[in-house]
Amino acid sequence: MTRTGKKTAAAAKKAAARRRTTAAVKEAAAVPLPDFLDSAGTLTLDQRRLLVDQALLLLGENYVHLPLKVAMHAVNPLQRLRVLRARMERQTDDTMQEEWMFHREMSSIFHSVRDLHTNYLLPVPFAGKIAFLPFMIEKCYDPEDIGGNEHYLITRTITGYQAPQFGPGAEVTHWNGTPIARAVALNGAVFAGSNDAANLARGLESLTLRPLVIQSPPDEDWVTLTYVGLDGSNQELREQWKVATNLPPMTDLDAVSEASALMGLDLDSDEKSRAKKALYVRDVVELERGQSSAELAAPAAVAGADLPTTMPGVFRAREVVTSSGNFGHLRIFTFSVQDPVAFRDEFVRLAAILPQNGLIVDVRDNGGGHIYASEFTLQTMTPRRISPEPVQFISTPLNLKICRRHKDNPAGIDLGPWFDSLDLAIETGAQYSAAKPITPEDGANDVGQTYHGPVVLITDARVYSATDIFTAGFADHEIGTILGVDDNTGAGGANVWTHGLLASLLNEPPPPDETSPYIALPNGANLRVAIRRTLRVGKLAGTPVEDLGVKPHETHRMTKADLLDGNVDLLNRAGALLAALPVRRLDLKTSLSGTTLTVAIDAQSIDRVDVYLDERPISSEDLTGPLSIDILEVNPGALLRADGYTSGNLVASRRVTV
Repeated sequence: MTRTGKKTAAAAKKAAARRRTTAAVKEAAAVPLPDFLDSAGTLTLDQRRLLVDQALLLLGENYVHLPLKVAMHAVNPLQRLRVLRARMERQTDDTMQEEWMFHREMSSIFHSVRDLHTNYLLPVPFAGKIAFLPFMIEKCYDPEDIGGNEHYLITRTITGYQAPQFGPGAEVTHWNGTPIARAVALNGAVFAGSNDAANLARGLESLTLRPLVIQSPPDEDWVTLTYVGLDGSNQELREQWKVATNLPPMTDLDAVSEASALMGLDLDSDEKSRAKKALYVRDVVELERGQSSAELAAPAAVAGADLPTTMPGVFRAREVVTSSGNFGHLRIFTFSVQDPVAFRDEFVRLAAILPQNGLIVDVRDNGGGHIYASEFTLQTMTPRRISPEPVQFISTPLNLKICRRHKDNPAGIDLGPWFDSLDLAIETGAQYSAAKPITPEDGANDVGQTYHGPVVLITDARVYSATDIFTAGFADHEIGTILGVDDNTGAGGANVWTHGLLASLLNEPPPPDETSPYIALPNGANLRVAIRRTLRVGKLAGTPVEDLGVKPHETHRMTKADLLDGNVDLLNRAGALLAALPVRRLDLKTSLSGTTLTVAIDAQSIDRVDVYLDERPISSEDLTGPLSIDILEVNPGALLRADGYTSGNLVASRRVTV
């Protein structure tokens, strides 16, 4: 190549780099990582000591999983904090370590327990920021070699981003010179999940997207990506990390409110979910007007094939064509909502206008949210009565103090059910409180079954927290088949509270507790801790969800067609599972003439129906076709319930208010 040709090629390469950078900055209002880090680092030595002391308090006195984590993962976070604190006593403001090293050590200690509920949350300017690369990478397998050869494909790029032969379908082979599979595993060991599947899922996701409130900033200013281009050529790309402001969270997790106290939320997944919307799904951001999980006044459709929904950041509903027939597909992106009843009702509305011969409920990547929302929704897919999963505090004097202050529900957070057992723990030696459900059983059963077709639930290793609780309840009540794209869910079974909420619970309602050990944290820093652990019901009653998670009944390894063509193979697999299950129907039509109620019953794949009025048994009828019965002395407003049986097994239920 001539000198002029070399200059032209170099200029073109620089111009391409400028176009990529301009597109990313324009789309995400981003700044380069080094520029952002120049503004960080204002914690004094005393402020760092305070953070360590408060971390010792929460992990030692509030953290419900500490005995399990010490036993299962052979870790000692309390001793690491004590060592860090002792070394700080020998430091001065002039000799203390750089702030990034302090944040990294604190993050490492919290990550060591492999609990995505229990976090060190970095102060400003990290809080509310994301570090990102302008593309996403996902893993798939060869269809003919499932479980064997892995492939890592580019699946999304920020609008306007360009690089040579780069885009959805390009295959990444190396990350900073390291084979990509090894880079994912090494990264997963840093941002540890509760099991191997979760480790790898977190490791892959964090290669290109990191919420700085919970993950330390990348060590490198840029990454070098080696990939096979769209034309099969070998390519190399150097891309700089950038930092942008994330979308706001759904709720103030420090506030004394029902929503904040009832959260089962993986903050890492929640932050990433909002970041992905900001980077890649701008139409949803615009519909929500920048507010996460917003409820719209009227339903709106995000894409042409989707049903309109009042919660476009929460649900995606559509009819899908599979090789086994047409079925409903209802994606739940998050349970992080303010109103769990509105969530349940929108789920019911969407499911009712989807095909009734089978429903695919897809909770992949869902990091949880409001525990009520997850457990209120289960009833709509089963005739069985839902038993919400019970939870326990660890028995400590500080947890007892908090429960004593709120045992009579003075601030809207009722801790009375756990008080008596904690009060007796010193005498009984019990390690945990009594196990009581967070979700009210009446609320978990107040509408009953509304969808009567078969249901398949799709999960992955990023399913966590309230979504783990949802999945466990789905399994424990035998609602349907669980199809996993990984071998386990994320295994996060707990209710999580922040340091700010814990402090507020000893200050509200007034007067504040003058003996409270919680001290306000500096510079917007925060701590989160799993406060109440979740136990299974049904056949696995008493088994903790944490670290064990929920294993699927069937497994599907994602294919290239799944990643690039709308999950086509995954949906075909789900469709095949649905097609093998019986389709049931139980329809009730009522008419009231005076005080005589006529009930017309039409059913499919049901051989007996039992009828109840206001929970009193009225009739039990064998079904050979449509049936009509009259019920005397009925008043308007009465609740009619019909339970359908096949071969003596309860298989369907329907409720109607007269």
